Amino acid sequence: MSDLPPMTSIKRWLVTTNHKDVGVLYLATALFFLLLGGVLAMLFRIQLWDAGGTGFLTGSEYNQAVSAHGLLMVFWFLSPIATGFANYLVPLQIGAKDLAFPRLNAMSYWFYLFSGILFGISFFQGQTFSGGWTMYAPLNVPMYTTAMEAATGGNAAILALILFVFSITIGTVNFLTTIHRSRAEGLGLWNMPLFTWSWLLTVWMMLFAFAALLAALLLQASDRIFLTQYFATDQGSSLLWAHLFWFFGHPEVYIVFFPALGIMFETFQTFTGRRLVGRKWVIIAMVLVAVQSFLVWMHHMFLTTINLEIKTLFMATTIGISLPFDLMVFALIYTMVKGRVRFTTPFLFSLGALVLFILGGITGVFLGAVVLDFEFRGTYWVVAHFHYVMVSGVTALIGGLYYWWPKITGKMYSETLGKLHFAVYFLGFNLLYFPMFLAWETPRRVFDYGVGLQLYHRMATVGAFVLGASFLIMFYTLAKSWLSGPDAPDNPWAYSRTAEWATPSPPPLENWDGRPSYASGRLEFVDDSAAATDGGLTADASHQAEHADHASIWPVGIGFGMFVFFLGISGITPYMVSFADGTGTAPDTLVGTGAEPSILYPVLTVLGVAILGYTLFEYGRERFHAPEMAIAERWPFDGIGTTKLGVWFFIASDVVVFGSVIGAYVFMRLHMGWNNWTMVPFASWPGLLNTYILLTSSFTVVLALVFAERQNKKGLLTAMGATLLLGLAFMTVKAYEYSVKISHGEYWWYGLEYSIYYVTTGLHALHVILGLLIAAFMIYRIRTIDAYLDDHRPVEFFGLYWHFVDIVWVFLFPLFYLM
Repeated sequence: MSDLPPMTSIKRWLVTTNHKDVGVLYLATALFFLLLGGVLAMLFRIQLWDAGGTGFLTGSEYNQAVSAHGLLMVFWFLSPIATGFANYLVPLQIGAKDLAFPRLNAMSYWFYLFSGILFGISFFQGQTFSGGWTMYAPLNVPMYTTAMEAATGGNAAILALILFVFSITIGTVNFLTTIHRSRAEGLGLWNMPLFTWSWLLTVWMMLFAFAALLAALLLQASDRIFLTQYFATDQGSSLLWAHLFWFFGHPEVYIVFFPALGIMFETFQTFTGRRLVGRKWVIIAMVLVAVQSFLVWMHHMFLTTINLEIKTLFMATTIGISLPFDLMVFALIYTMVKGRVRFTTPFLFSLGALVLFILGGITGVFLGAVVLDFEFRGTYWVVAHFHYVMVSGVTALIGGLYYWWPKITGKMYSETLGKLHFAVYFLGFNLLYFPMFLAWETPRRVFDYGVGLQLYHRMATVGAFVLGASFLIMFYTLAKSWLSGPDAPDNPWAYSRTAEWATPSPPPLENWDGRPSYASGRLEFVDDSAAATDGGLTADASHQAEHADHASIWPVGIGFGMFVFFLGISGITPYMVSFADGTGTAPDTLVGTGAEPSILYPVLTVLGVAILGYTLFEYGRERFHAPEMAIAERWPFDGIGTTKLGVWFFIASDVVVFGSVIGAYVFMRLHMGWNNWTMVPFASWPGLLNTYILLTSSFTVVLALVFAERQNKKGLLTAMGATLLLGLAFMTVKAYEYSVKISHGEYWWYGLEYSIYYVTTGLHALHVILGLLIAAFMIYRIRTIDAYLDDHRPVEFFGLYWHFVDIVWVFLFPLFYLM
């Protein structure tokens, strides 16, 4: 029996942790943000009807519309709609009953939703962020933006992105753990469905790419809210942002496109009636692209002062990454040649995606050459190329929506309407973007262009409205299907090969009646109930023991608390400006931060902290059972438990966050001159003392684990208490160190060296505080319910995190105190 309310109840959607429900929520929310981003696009296309603008939008409104359109489409639509498909389908395709951490899955969605709401609110806080979706420095910091944007709306947009990245990180850890630990018996990695393969590589890229973005956003938020100086100096600030952003930004192209590619593979196989040609080589090609995606970011920076030798190297890696894509494209084409094609709606969209991607790839070759990039960079050639690549992914994702719609809803749709949608969509898209290649001399991000290019821009504007109309057809088609469409069979497509088509449409809550197994070489459902009676345990008792929970209210509560907290700190800048002015050491870069303070924002900040404290506490106390698969394929992580593996994935992501922040310090110091750097700490002994304290605390955590394994409650409490006290001692020394600097008027805005010192050590201190809160909660649980004596693993997981925090300090100590 399920503890979930019926699907017609609003409560169902607030408390659900079931992967299919969460997938539906992701899909619906992503489509809403698609509409919002599309409306913004049509607004600025109206402005572009005439050379010099029609006057429909002011310059500021135009910048906001362009920036918000890019941010919404790249972050709040493209990745999340793929996440919706993955939520719904990956557990079905690999034979799992749910994701490894169902509550974290729900929390990931609520973080995503509330981040989008926060971004929407930024429009009503004076104005939203208007520095372009790439947020280039120094246009992304208060010195170069209006007062209201710096204080509220722009801050809210950046904080919304940070909350969105939190969502991505939680989801990434969850999917990686699930795919590597919960595959059905006999389902090796090589034999996974190609959509699952594409998603596995996508989340591996996400784990590292979004961590780099998170580091960049944290530094930018620090500049905007606390007035630090990362991106407001002439000491390489713009280059630093470009490196951090594009280390994320180029993998993001493949993060967006890989799920679409997986859909193309699945639909091509289904509607040609044959297996993908060169399947294993296609998988190898995808792995190569995933690895190479982190080795080409500097081709976005050919116009910077990077020396020619490095530019040439990255030109070569850019050309190299196109070769695996050539293999994949030819595999799709040859699959069509070898099969018997059925031109259904899903296949038409997948085929259209392939055509658009080929055009986008060919036009991108020009931008990969240093000489040609000097001519094309910053023009509409880039706009057109970028959209041909990204929207080819959108096209395939729409094909996926049509492909899996019968499975998700249990309803069929009109093929005639679906094909009409494709025709209007394909016409509108090409009418919108192909003229941009012809009008390539138009500069990006402005509405002033040569009169001779006006015809092309008017064609593009007409195309934008045709493209928009195509989505009205789509929504009408799907709504008609939902309300009055015929019932869908379990498998409406002949030749579909993956496990989701072996379930009813829509699938039941628990996905399967039996246990999926591929041990025989084909999908079978094994009845384990007979084995459950061994030793006198009845089948009913066994089922009751393994009953999975599907409902929790705390994920939405935590998401709401984060939303309130971030909304509150978005308006803290004016208070920080007043504080800086009062110290007498305010820097010149406070220009543009003079918005009027509002007491509402500090109140919201405190309220958000209170909500977070309560909901996180109750989340930790809640009894929630998510049974682990007893029989599963787990290579290459057979010897690591599910939760432990999740902790390792999280730490891997955090390594990139700290690596990026520490890398920013090294980069800025090298740019300024290593020996010209001002040492900020007043002495080395506080850093040395804190090193001893943290290393000792690592020892006490090891003792805690030993006592837990021995079921020694008193020893466990003593060791955890000692760890807590040592952490507090570390924070006391750090607070003393900060107070000495502040007493001499040396605040975090005092100079670049001071900003980097305070932010880097402050980020580490936040990790220490988080560890202390977890330790305090664990002590409470040990005292009240004798926790961790029968199952010592949570102590081990806490120890992994605490050791990581200590290791980070071992790197920070010599960098800031000795060098």
